[in-house]
Amino acid sequence: MTEKAKLIAPRLPRGFEDRTPGEIAAVGAMIDTIKAVYERYGFDPVETPLLELTETPGKFLPDTDRPNAGVFSLQDDDEQWMSLRYDLTAPLARYFAENFETLPKPYRSYRRGYVFRNEKPGPGRFRQFMQFDADTVGAGGPEADAEMYMMVADVMDELGLAGQYVVKVNNRKVLDGVLDTAGITSDEQKLTVLRAIDKLDKFGPEGVKFLLGAGRKDESGDFTKGAGLTPTQIEPILAYVDSGVPGPGVEKGSNAHVIATINTLAGLIGGSEAGLQGLQELASIFGLISAAGFSGRVILDPSVVRGLEYYTGPVFEIELTFKVQNEKGQDVVFGAVGSGGRYDGLIVRFRREPVPATGCSDWRLPPRPSA
Repeated sequence: MTEKAKLIAPRLPRGFEDRTPGEIAAVGAMIDTIKAVYERYGFDPVETPLLELTETPGKFLPDTDRPNAGVFSLQDDDEQWMSLRYDLTAPLARYFAENFETLPKPYRSYRRGYVFRNEKPGPGRFRQFMQFDADTVGAGGPEADAEMYMMVADVMDELGLAGQYVVKVNNRKVLDGVLDTAGITSDEQKLTVLRAIDKLDKFGPEGVKFLLGAGRKDESGDFTKGAGLTPTQIEPILAYVDSGVPGPGVEKGSNAHVIATINTLAGLIGGSEAGLQGLQELASIFGLISAAGFSGRVILDPSVVRGLEYYTGPVFEIELTFKVQNEKGQDVVFGAVGSGGRYDGLIVRFRREPVPATGCSDWRLPPRPSA
């Protein structure tokens, strides 16, 4: 009598999921809506392959010395490292540079597809997920940035979420100006400061203050090491974080709020050339936002921070203004349903001349408000 063959357990690797007919239909409807808005704004589709040479994303990977750190990689028969795409922006930069002579300038395109992260999965964090990008390459003025914010606001309206979101805009140059004035120059310390500011919604100003200083201990006793700043350095950063809070009688997102915030920020950046340039860009962007009737939907929020090396100017996040419930029935903040910004330093890796670019990415399927 032969021994029975051992059955294989029917299970997925961690960080991956199957999709049911209802989920496929919901995502499909969302994709159709986003496509319609993008095309109304004059963006054309383009598709890049799942695999790129590992050098394409380059320094934007978590660890370029170990090709499998952060990405899923393999070698072809020429012993070249290839990786499943980490995002859709680096492939766009490669595509634009490779087809530079034949593409229109500026080049406006959108792309949709799965991306892959070889990272530890967790709640709501997968190793395979879909992104839906739109980018304008070759336009350096604030008009391209303002158009991007207005377009994603129109997407949210078309998705049935009018009045239940805000597009929060900031400029990395302004934050860099504040950090320079505070004497924070190392990239490592800047990154720690950015992470602290990004925890504002979770921990509040007092928690951010601890993270900027010696560190913060949570209720479980776990300790997070801080940036190690002095009180003199912490003060202007906390003032920067607080600069977006509207004064008495001022409606958040109004023209008066924008003007007051820019004036406050101007007093925090000292003589920083980058900071002044960032404020001028924000003033131009919100002049266009106001003229187009998008005030209130697109607001200025200095607490928005994005990637240290990736983004070079205006950045944004789309945030839901209603609470959602998790699997335990608890009210939680859903987080950003979309984000992006200006990344003028990416395409220069493929071409010697500077090529400005701005775009949006990271769309997540937004839930309906809880009753």
